[in-house]
Amino acid sequence: MAEVARRLDTPYAYDALRVLGGIGPAAAATADRLAAYATGRDPRTSRHLPRRAAWAHWKVTADPALALDVCGAAVRSGTASHGLPFLADLGPLAAPHADAVRGLLDSPGAWTRVAAAHAYWRITGDAEPAVPVLLAEVDPHWTGQPAAPVQEAVRRLGEIGAPAAGPAGPLLRRILAREERLTHAYDSSRILADEAYVRTLIGALERIAPEGAALVPVPRGARRG
Repeated sequence: MAEVARRLDTPYAYDALRVLGGIGPAAAATADRLAAYATGRDPRTSRHLPRRAAWAHWKVTADPALALDVCGAAVRSGTASHGLPFLADLGPLAAPHADAVRGLLDSPGAWTRVAAAHAYWRITGDAEPAVPVLLAEVDPHWTGQPAAPVQEAVRRLGEIGAPAAGPAGPLLRRILAREERLTHAYDSSRILADEAYVRTLIGALERIAPEGAALVPVPRGARRG
């Protein structure tokens, strides 16, 4: 843990924050330094660090107050999408920010809409507003361009599971059954990208409709799970 904490003084601070948060209470000795990064008191804080630092502070102390304050403020600002994943992880603890998160379901940015839908579901347990937003991003003619959050939307629908089965199941099966899903010219990497997408589709279907997922033909060269 001490070795990871030393990385807070390096260009790898963001990764160190992620690891310290993963360590959890065993890294409680770093709580003050994490709070300094989260609040900007540490002069080395950059614009990318406060939300991750606040999240890590919650993970090591079990006190969500700082994370709710910092990440909630981000969601209410122009950097909304940068706070959403952390509020999603906080789940029901982030209920005071549920209305602000729901407001971002209509964001002009596709990635923000997907992140908001996932966060709203994690916070409230209400899949009804989230599923249509995620489903709208699942373009059956997606070329594979990473600028569009198609694969992320499929993954989040899978996490929601059975409540997404009615609208999402048939569409995901239809995409999976196509002989070729991605048409973007990736050269030699296109096959690998397609296989990754297939695994995401299968994984989502296994959670959305497990009784029917086993009946979905797996494209040649792809593996389940």
